[in-house]
Amino acid sequence: MICALGSAICFGTASVLQAMAARAAEPGTGSGVDPALLMRALRQWRYLVGLGLDGLGFVLQVVALRSIPIYAVGAALAASLAVTAVVAARLLRVRLTGAEWGAVGTVCAGLAMLGLASGAEGDRSGSDALRFAMLGVAAGVLLLGGVAGRLPGRGRALALGLGAGFGFGVVEVSVRLIDDMSPGELLTNPATYALLVGGGAAFLLLTSALQRGSVTVATAGMVVGETVGPAVVGVVWLGDRTRPGFEWLAVLGFVVAVAGALALARFGEAPVAEDVESVRAAE
Repeated sequence: MICALGSAICFGTASVLQAMAARAAEPGTGSGVDPALLMRALRQWRYLVGLGLDGLGFVLQVVALRSIPIYAVGAALAASLAVTAVVAARLLRVRLTGAEWGAVGTVCAGLAMLGLASGAEGDRSGSDALRFAMLGVAAGVLLLGGVAGRLPGRGRALALGLGAGFGFGVVEVSVRLIDDMSPGELLTNPATYALLVGGGAAFLLLTSALQRGSVTVATAGMVVGETVGPAVVGVVWLGDRTRPGFEWLAVLGFVVAVAGALALARFGEAPVAEDVESVRAAE
């Protein structure tokens, strides 16, 4: 659980830096997913630092997924929005309302309940059908990104957010479906390709969402996509369980943590351009 929380800290801090870079990047000409946006964002040092934090966060996430159930890790990752809110308040002088500070506390309370209730990771390795299914979902995320570009504003933002969440969810499940880390087994395991395609597609859709449309709506969709689906897969197909007699506390903690994260969804788009300029002026 410590690794899961460390991962959330890395991802939450990276979100602030990547949002700054995405908004500072030269906008494209289209309204949908812009693959070239990633290349333009990579010219921003904040985006590169954010990627470094994402890499560290991913390593911590893998360690956590090897030790505790997917539902606990997913809720902890959703809590990265609470980290983003606190970082934005501290570094960018974004003012948090009393309700938003309450939401941060709610997330922490939900994670504490999950920490008390969650047991060890499930003992099932997953079937080949599930591995191919994850690869199919990862490919579907790419298709969803293409369709999202033709939707109106709020619909596009929600589709991009859900797509990014599904992609990150594929990564969570695929980590559990990789048992043998030898090169030969990795190359023949469909979960390896699902992880790469799903993670890449999620970053592409999320970067586009950071620049276009209502990112608050997109972030809410991402939180739902990366928590609910993987949690169900972990319980139903991979054998994730709670401590005996603590099922109710795990369900309550999961709902509370995700609800608190959804209440902080606007921080998926922090900082806006005005915030960046105010920090530069203060410097």
